[in-house]
Amino acid sequence: MEGFFQVTTVPEAQKKLLEKLQGLTGQKEKVKLNESLGRVLAEDISSPLEIPGFSRSTMDGFAVRSKDTFGASEGLPAYLTVIGEVLMGQRAEYTLGPQEAVKIATGGMLPKKSDGVVMVEYTEKLSAEEIGIVKAIAPGENIVLPDEDVKKGALVLVTGSVLRAQELGVLSGMGILEVEVYQKPKVGIISTGDEVVAPEEEPKPGQVRDINSYTLFGLVKERGGEPTLYGIIPDVFESVQDTVKRALIEQDMVIITGGSSVGTRDVTAKVIDSLGGPGVLVHGVSVKPGKPTILGVAEKKPIFGLPGHPVSAMVIFDLFITPVMNQLQAGIEVLKRSKVKAKLSRNMASGSGREDYVRVKLIEKGGELWAEPILGKSGLISTMVKAEGMFKISLDKEGLSAGEWVNVYLF
Repeated sequence: MEGFFQVTTVPEAQKKLLEKLQGLTGQKEKVKLNESLGRVLAEDISSPLEIPGFSRSTMDGFAVRSKDTFGASEGLPAYLTVIGEVLMGQRAEYTLGPQEAVKIATGGMLPKKSDGVVMVEYTEKLSAEEIGIVKAIAPGENIVLPDEDVKKGALVLVTGSVLRAQELGVLSGMGILEVEVYQKPKVGIISTGDEVVAPEEEPKPGQVRDINSYTLFGLVKERGGEPTLYGIIPDVFESVQDTVKRALIEQDMVIITGGSSVGTRDVTAKVIDSLGGPGVLVHGVSVKPGKPTILGVAEKKPIFGLPGHPVSAMVIFDLFITPVMNQLQAGIEVLKRSKVKAKLSRNMASGSGREDYVRVKLIEKGGELWAEPILGKSGLISTMVKAEGMFKISLDKEGLSAGEWVNVYLF
């Protein structure tokens, strides 16, 4: 173990961890298209065909030769003969000659020799077979060409793309119903503490329900991972060690929440060090909340000892666990955190030499966005519920003054 509770800065701690995890990459798997939403693509995809594959109308109206409409106006309409109608989902069997038109609906296939569609609003029905055009159109107006959406052979999606609804749409349009993606990082979550009980239990005096397991479960899910809860383990070395050993076999990484401080009954650091080299890399990070964080590696897999306070656990998760989960998914940030600039509503003090993460809610007043700190201890999960985001006070500052601009990272 590289020292016991020797406080390290956040950048130094991140560097130590990621250096030990160099070469750690995610596995790949094939999944069905309807199961791929939110997954990270592990292959480049080029189109095997052109989309839509035929010229089609974007409006209800009449397919025409655009030159037959040139000069048309309400005072001097262009008169065309309607030779038929293109039904939806059917091949257009017509070929237009001079001064001819075919009735067509949105999405319908254009007949041969037509190069545009006149919207029905700009036509006058003169008889069953004749219309007047009161507005000229240009070639290509109100139509989509056969390869205007996607060209055959075009590179449509690249490795590392996060598949959203629109990516699923273009894949289905190309007839691709199975894709190769990175496997979801498998994350084991272990809660420790003699005072912690399951949510379905009624706490006795001195006991609290397990909050962290479910908070971490949600964080893992949001970031594209597959969490597994290993339950609540008592603060006994052998019990924690056995559970972590099992989780290391079954998972890509392990989170232990609670048991990271320097109390006499806290065993997380000792357990991590007992599982093989390099063991504990960091025990203590200069950050508030979250100072007693433990970072370790065993069996070439990362192990995180998170503080038992819920706010601390959430802050540390984003600083250290999220980057590793991203690394297992081609380095892609699956959940992109937005940020906004806001003015700080009050003075905020900070200890020099540490990073402070401050919860805030956003208020608009006077046409400007203000960040109002939500004060409270790191054990109060309700402060995170009330917050819309956080901002950071860097370690080289001893605080910020009211009215200063801060970057608020939104939840």
